[in-house]
This record gives sequence, C-alpha cells and structure tokens, in this order.
Amino acid sequence: MVQPDDGIEPILNALRKAKKSIQILIFRFDRSEIERALVEAVERGVSVQALIAFTNRGEEKNLRKLEMRLLEKGITVTRTADDLVRYHGKMFIIDRKELYLLAFNYTHLDITLSRSFAVAITTPTIVAEAIKLFECDAHRKEYVSTSRHLVVSPVNARKELMDFIKGAKKQILMYEMKISDPDFITLLQDKVTQGVEVRIIGRVSPKAYSLPFRLLPTRLHSRLIIRDGKSAFLGSQSLRKLELEARREIGVIFENGPAVRKMMHVFEQDWALSQPMQDAVQPALELPVRRVAKIVAKHIHMKPVVEQVLEKVLDRSNSDVPFEPDEVVQTVRDAFREEIHDAVLLALRDMAQQAAQLQTDKESKVP
Repeated sequence: MVQPDDGIEPILNALRKAKKSIQILIFRFDRSEIERALVEAVERGVSVQALIAFTNRGEEKNLRKLEMRLLEKGITVTRTADDLVRYHGKMFIIDRKELYLLAFNYTHLDITLSRSFAVAITTPTIVAEAIKLFECDAHRKEYVSTSRHLVVSPVNARKELMDFIKGAKKQILMYEMKISDPDFITLLQDKVTQGVEVRIIGRVSPKAYSLPFRLLPTRLHSRLIIRDGKSAFLGSQSLRKLELEARREIGVIFENGPAVRKMMHVFEQDWALSQPMQDAVQPALELPVRRVAKIVAKHIHMKPVVEQVLEKVLDRSNSDVPFEPDEVVQTVRDAFREEIHDAVLLALRDMAQQAAQLQTDKESKVP
C-alpha cells in the first residue's frame, strides 16, 4: 500500500476477508470505518483481539474510550504493559496467515494526508513470528526473537538494521522520520565514502547534514529503507536511540520484486519533488532576527492544513461511532506541530541560501 494514494479501502478489504481471526495492534486510532469493520467481523463469527497501547502522547482518554466501545461489541481487548516508553508498532494479522505491517497509524492524518507505506506478508515463518510477538505482548510475557526478518525494538532492531545497511553494495534509498543515532550516522557516512549511493527523504540531526537528504513538501510518516533495488525494510522505528532501545517498534525486512520496484518508483517521484537542504546553517544564523522571523512565517500555511484535517476527521455522516472532540484537538495539534517543524527546516534552507549569497556578494566586491 502507498499512502495517501491507496487510502483506507485496502485495509478495510483485508479486515472484511477475515474468516476466523483478526489480531490488531493499535497505537493511534480515529478511523470509524476500521472500528466498524472490526465490529462487523465479530458479527459474522470472526474472533477479534485488539491489543491497545497503554499510552500515546496526550490521547490516553481516547484509547480508554476505544477499549470500552470495542468491549461492548464483543471484541477481546488487552492492553500493553508499561515497561517500555511506548508500544508504537502497527500491524494486524488475518486468520493467522497474513501479516499486514504498517508504517502508519489508523488515523485520518496518516492515511489521507501523509506519505506512508504498508506491506502484506504471507511468508509462514514471518507471520508465525508476528503472532508470537503479538501474543507475548498481549500476555505481558518476554518476547525472544527467532527471526531476522521481523525487526523488533528493543530486541533485535539495532543489530538487524545495522546488518541490513552494511549489506548495501550500490544504493540505499530511505524515508526517515529522524536519523540521530550516532552509530547509524557513521555507518551511512562510511557507505557514502565507499561509493554507495545514499539518498534520504526526511529529517536528520545536524550531525548527519553531510548526508544527501531532502525534505518532502507533504507530510511524511514512514520509515523505509530500500537496499540495492532488491530488498527493503519497512517499520515503525526511526534510526534514533530511543526507538531502537526503549520502545516497542515493529518492522519487517523482505524481498519482493514488484513491491520494491513500486516503492522505488514512489521514492524517485518524491525525490524529484522534495526540497534540497544545504549544509550552511551556522552562517544562516547570522541573519537578523526580524528577517529570520519573516522567513519562518512565510513557510507556515496552517489554514489549508487545518481545513484538510477537519474535513477528514469531521466527515462522519455515515458513521455510527460517537464524535470525540479530543480526537479532533489532538489531530489538529499534531498537524500544527509538524507544520511548524517543517517551516523551520525550510526557513533554514532559505537562510542558508541568503547567507551564501551575502558571502558571494562580499567576495565579489573585494578588489
């Protein structure tokens, strides 16, 4: 699946085809269509188990309300433990035969307004490993990995992702929410030195500014690494210490020609549309404060963002799920936070260009 192109229908179709069981892990949720599909599955005799995160940023009340609604409809509900900072994975399993691994949450913001991806996995060993992980977390038992293909934080993510990147011979293409882990930054820089083509769409820490990266003009909510055009990693963990070592994050490493080629095609389209960032932040910061404020403000376009979010969240004309004002508030808050963040990044780019131009002008005046 490629979002926002494919929308919610592939998810609904997957849930509707379940004949025996659905196991679904939920971190964020505001899609009434998915809730209705889960209820309809119970009504046709399917066993549905929802494993719901004990917390997410500011939305505990919404998660607890969701738990009660699902319980009232006959869905088995369990809550994750609180031993990790977050349970942030996104997956569901149909009939214990097909794993859907998502980089996005079940929300309007992620599905209809963001670039993201999901894959359907039928490889028996990977599906079995995902079931084992789901059941361990549902029963609050320790999970021990027996598969290199299912990438689980904090159990095996650092090792498997390091090995995956180390194995690149020619090319690494990445969508990344935020690269900041020093080991991965060093590894990627080493790959560039070795002649491997590295391109990143997303955000990186200042220490990684030497890497070729661009900022997507639309919202990004995906962690994807494509290696040598043949294999890929898709998951919920960014290359950050917290997400690798202190949270439950879930990803998968796979080889599938058509899927990898489709992801590469989307990446190349997005790369062409993305904004290059320049490594000239320090000179940019020398610009006057008033000019900096004007540059940042120029990149903030909150009205269309809020209108899009409200249009999607409030479109419940065909829904029997009660309206939750807190969901709207949190969704708009998230959109606002990310719009400000991206505006600052774009402003830094503009300031860097202005600073470089000022330096050029000074040098041209020197006799």
